Amino acid sequence: MSIAKVRNLRKEYESFLLDDVSFSLEAGRIAGFIGRNGAGKTTTIKSMLNLVHPDGGEIQYFGRPLSGNEAEIKQQIGYSTGTVSWYPRKKIREIVSVTKEFYDTWDDAAYRRYLDLFRLEENKTPRELSEGMKVKFNLLLALSHRAKILILDEPTSGLDPFSRDELLEVFEGLKKEGVAVFFSTHIISDIEKCADDIIYISGGKIRAAMPKERFREAFSLPGETLEETFLRLEREEAHG
Repeated sequence: MSIAKVRNLRKEYESFLLDDVSFSLEAGRIAGFIGRNGAGKTTTIKSMLNLVHPDGGEIQYFGRPLSGNEAEIKQQIGYSTGTVSWYPRKKIREIVSVTKEFYDTWDDAAYRRYLDLFRLEENKTPRELSEGMKVKFNLLLALSHRAKILILDEPTSGLDPFSRDELLEVFEGLKKEGVAVFFSTHIISDIEKCADDIIYISGGKIRAAMPKERFREAFSLPGETLEETFLRLEREEAHG
């Protein structure tokens, strides 16, 4: 079942054009969003959340347009970015007590489970956390209100390899519960490990949106890893 559909998304800046971006996200599947820095990943994600206003196209969740249904739809979306800008001197428990008031579906049991999994201490403040732990705190908030879709911009940024594997295992568990997971990354090995689908963007355009195995069949040379395929495709794109 399609949980989210992006159709003909367009956003124009003075020096960059996101053009005719289209793809779907399915329940119980993990989609990896790949592309080099500046390719349009963050602009796409922010447009999907109405954090920037697209110049054209349509975004739907659960069969309804985001426009006109934003407040209700966002109750069912978990969003996280690789960076955090919470009140640096507030304790985690204080930030959580405010955040949970915004969500009808906040799940204290899930919150406690991820608090333990990520080894976060409620009495600490964001300024006392390492960069990796800040990422985990941001994910903790996104995971604690039983979202049906997770939209994550570089969620493994700043995490050590062990913590990245831990997070990918969380994704696998959510997938089994029917959650759609959509995450951007430049760490192709993470895509290799857990993604069911690959959405590849280059120069503001979607170059591929398909299951991972079909992507391999269509683009990989014999013996290539996904990372080698991606680097070769980017070189070919750069040289026309």
